[in-house]
Amino acid sequence: MTPDLLAPLDLAFWNMESAEHPMHLGALGVFTAHSPTAGAHAADLLAGRAAAVPGLRMRIQDVWPLGFPYAFGGAARVPDPDFDPLRHILLHAPTADFHTEAGRLMQRPLDRERPPWEAHVLPGEDGVSFAVLFKFHHALADGLRALTLAAAILDPMDLPTRGPRPEVPAKSMLPDVRKLPDLLRGAVSDLGRALDIGASVALSSVGVRSSAALTSEPSGTRRTAGVVVDLDDVHRVRKSRGGTVNDVLIAVVAGALRRWLDERGDGSAGVTPRALIPVSRRRPRTAHPQGNRLSGYLVRLPVDDPDPMGRLDTVRTAMDRKKDAGPHRGAGAVALLADHVPALGHRLGGPLAGQGARFWFDILVTSVPLPSIGLKLGGNPVTEVYPFAPLARGQSLAVAISTYRGQVHYGLVADAEAVPDLDRFARALTEEVKELLTACGA
Repeated sequence: MTPDLLAPLDLAFWNMESAEHPMHLGALGVFTAHSPTAGAHAADLLAGRAAAVPGLRMRIQDVWPLGFPYAFGGAARVPDPDFDPLRHILLHAPTADFHTEAGRLMQRPLDRERPPWEAHVLPGEDGVSFAVLFKFHHALADGLRALTLAAAILDPMDLPTRGPRPEVPAKSMLPDVRKLPDLLRGAVSDLGRALDIGASVALSSVGVRSSAALTSEPSGTRRTAGVVVDLDDVHRVRKSRGGTVNDVLIAVVAGALRRWLDERGDGSAGVTPRALIPVSRRRPRTAHPQGNRLSGYLVRLPVDDPDPMGRLDTVRTAMDRKKDAGPHRGAGAVALLADHVPALGHRLGGPLAGQGARFWFDILVTSVPLPSIGLKLGGNPVTEVYPFAPLARGQSLAVAISTYRGQVHYGLVADAEAVPDLDRFARALTEEVKELLTACGA
């Protein structure tokens, strides 16, 4: 395999990482075990299959020794000649609490000298279940790519066959002179878009009151929790008020934050935190390019509204407005600016960019797509899948959501010192769904 230059946003994620704020994604899959030794067998299967997946052999290396002088300061994915799956697939002692172990493991940065991913197999003490925590660095894979890599070492799925991928001609490093007028117009358009995004970021903080509970000094510790919601309940709420499933799921987060802040004594009065809702710009069914292609919507969560249906209406209206404007405009589209920063700028400014996240948004709420086909490992079916998002510097809580086989799974990641009561917030999510169902008469 030839070296694969990191896309600008990948490079940003690679350089903004710190020991206290590792930039890896996570997913905790819980399996029903057919025998007490199913976890150990699963670890053996993962190790055997990982060796045959090219994407799992790629480490990240500076480009200067690789012959890319035009990308000085950049990095590339390159095959690791010393790749050993046993360094990445780790079998742990039986545990009674998958989330406690997942939180401890999520706080550990990945080894940057090796392919930046891990799979931790956690046998259950009950003997009838086990879990696998996958960790992928955000520079190696976005959510869709991470899902593809993880699926490659699970049991094969019966998917529809696809035709051969069309050949993509190699691109020259020099622009085609016939396209220079279009390139110039594109550059001018990009500059205007960058100015628009910058102005929107400046305005996004005006009149916003967040909560001290959502900000913290980095402790480097992590705590995780998971919540399961019946998708049919979400559809009942959606049908009663309109909008999308995602609107309801975001409104549930807003209501849970209100309940949680009031219960812990911080108060929700006047609180309208900015939620970053990532939006994928990758075309469906496309695995290439491998780099992150993300934008986002920045939405003020109506935490201060005491009416659950009012909160839902506010979220739905805000999301409709963002969708009408598109993912290339507004403060949520800051990720697009990464394309305009040279590689050396990402290397030098990465730590500063990481520290600036708290000035851009207050909480991350992201959705991770999952296949509707049942996932298995060693014939043991997946019953729950909790996605985990990276925790930005200066922030206490991140929420990731996946829908899998009729259930919605909220995966919560928090700074363990700043949010010792993460289970209370998890409970608030469940209670908020019940309140919405009552409010809409479902």
